[in-house]
Amino acid sequence: MVERALLVRIYSDRREEEEEASLLAELSELVSTLGIGVVESLFVHTRAFHRKYLCGTGKAQEVVDLAKAHECDCIVFDNMFLPSQQRCWEELADMCVIDREEVILDIFSKRAHTKEARLQVDLAKMQYSLPRLTRMWGHLDREGGASGGGKGGGGASRGMGEQQVEVDRRLARTRIDQCKRELAEVRKQRSTRRKEREKQGMPCAAIAGYTNAGKSTLLNRLSGSDVMAKDMLFATLDTTTRAIELPDGQPLLLTDTVGFVRNLPHRLVEAFKATLEESVLADFIIHVVDASSPEVEKLYETTIGVLAELGAGDKPMITVLNKIDVLNDPVKLAGLEVTFPNTISVSAKTGFGMDELLAKCAEMLADRVRTETYRVPQKRGELTGLLHREAKVLETEYDGNDVIIRAVVPASVAGKLRDFAV
Repeated sequence: MVERALLVRIYSDRREEEEEASLLAELSELVSTLGIGVVESLFVHTRAFHRKYLCGTGKAQEVVDLAKAHECDCIVFDNMFLPSQQRCWEELADMCVIDREEVILDIFSKRAHTKEARLQVDLAKMQYSLPRLTRMWGHLDREGGASGGGKGGGGASRGMGEQQVEVDRRLARTRIDQCKRELAEVRKQRSTRRKEREKQGMPCAAIAGYTNAGKSTLLNRLSGSDVMAKDMLFATLDTTTRAIELPDGQPLLLTDTVGFVRNLPHRLVEAFKATLEESVLADFIIHVVDASSPEVEKLYETTIGVLAELGAGDKPMITVLNKIDVLNDPVKLAGLEVTFPNTISVSAKTGFGMDELLAKCAEMLADRVRTETYRVPQKRGELTGLLHREAKVLETEYDGNDVIIRAVVPASVAGKLRDFAV
């Protein structure tokens, strides 16, 4: 049986109503991703945010009455609650109440597949749940109180719920510490792999962008791989890296990163830094933007903001205006190409613009390679082997006892062969 949910967004600034509508529509997509049916979406305006329900008591009761009239199983808020506010709403409604952060955590939990992603999700969920454990066991104390429990004046005695909360908190803290230790080990392994890549002089680009902008589809198109790419929010959470070859023969590692959303919970940014740090450490970023979205500028700014928070705000960047096969508005496209820096217009779905994008990637790394011609004695097989192993050999000719090789070489290799350059 599909759960039924009433979606609610509480807001105070009427000047932001268009933005509020967009956020609530996004919440509807997020909730649907969990397989929960949305019966109605509701805006609640309040002049000022209240401590208990965010809105006033009267409006809170109206929300609860509407949810019960629709026979809802839960109320989902596009706000982020304090634990005490969530408890107040559940006591008033007598049904499950969740906020935006819990929705995103549940989606991440369903989509995480690698050990690293699962650890990151577990850590974020435990940190979210720890201050909320009281609401899970409060009913035991209420039942105990209703039974009369007669130790006259024994106010210091603890109820069953309080005892269970202490046990759960201890278990949660233990699990949090364990997750942190395991993540530290995963990061150490990732650092080791990265150092190996750096030894090989392999450049890397991180594909970043708002969720559902087409990042995985772009990676598949450029690399010929089959990373899961679906028209849904957070289709994939796990970092994927693929090697491609640029037009100048230079290799490039492409890393697909988890998508961003507006109002991304801070603890998720923290928990996923091990994944998102690929953006920080990459040579440059390929920022994929859904050009067909009516809110393309806001989605662009969201990604830029998160990248800045991660310390990658000053990285060289290519802005990829994707989904132009859906955008049938050349005037808007031309405007976006002017608005955003260093843009390429593409369709990852059809393949349009891929050659131009690859050429732009080569341009970003132009100072790392050069095309050289070498005359190498045939007896120096270790040098020809070096060129074939760490450079892109374009032509090979033989002249007497020498091998004439024309190749695209990284600076590190060029230095070793300086004496043999023609």
